[in-house]
Amino acid sequence: MTNHQASPTEPPNQHSGEPHRGGLAQRLNWLRAGVLGANDGIISVAAIVVGVAGATSSSTQILTAGVAGLVGGAVSMSLGEYVSVSSQRDSENALIAKERLELEADPDAELAELTGLYEAQGLTPDTARRVAEEMTAHDVLAAHLATELHIEQGDGVSPWHAAFASGVSFTVGAVLPMAAILLPTVSTRVPITFAVVLVALALTGALSAYIGGSSRWRAATRIVVGGALALTATFLIGALLGARVSG
Repeated sequence: MTNHQASPTEPPNQHSGEPHRGGLAQRLNWLRAGVLGANDGIISVAAIVVGVAGATSSSTQILTAGVAGLVGGAVSMSLGEYVSVSSQRDSENALIAKERLELEADPDAELAELTGLYEAQGLTPDTARRVAEEMTAHDVLAAHLATELHIEQGDGVSPWHAAFASGVSFTVGAVLPMAAILLPTVSTRVPITFAVVLVALALTGALSAYIGGSSRWRAATRIVVGGALALTATFLIGALLGARVSG
């Protein structure tokens, strides 16, 4: 069996593919915002255009509804990500400032607290004390933030990056169902849109699961079933309302 050799950028005795390197929160946030944005763009705009297509065959009305859903959804996703990530970062900054003041005011008490936390993780008192002292000597603030608050300095998430990734991915996802509903003939546009959207959802679900290391089949099945239900519901509602209006 060939032993794993650490790469120049990978610390010794670590396995490739495991999230040991820095910047993990940043990369995961980009992934989360991007995948959620694309999925929302596909599902929400597809549901809108399929619902309108159930009520009318007018391509102009379908396009208008789709564009409105695309713009409104992209703005909403971007703002939501920006507000969410900004609030999280503000909370983390406040906790960091508080911890820094506590370390300056009473470092001995903070060292004892850190020792107690290591003991709670299963270390003996002597070992816990020694680990706490060595971690404190290396970077006292980072040691306390990581152990007490589970915060990694420098691994923060940019709200602008999250907002941009979410808005762009939503737009890209939304373009797909709009093209699928507008390009085919009137008689085939709805079934083609169903097929294109469900395949796209299966791919994005499987991709996100693959990157996250979870079951691709389970993730794809969940999102395809949910997407199919959403499209069916909106199409039936659109057909019902269209029949009433025309009647």
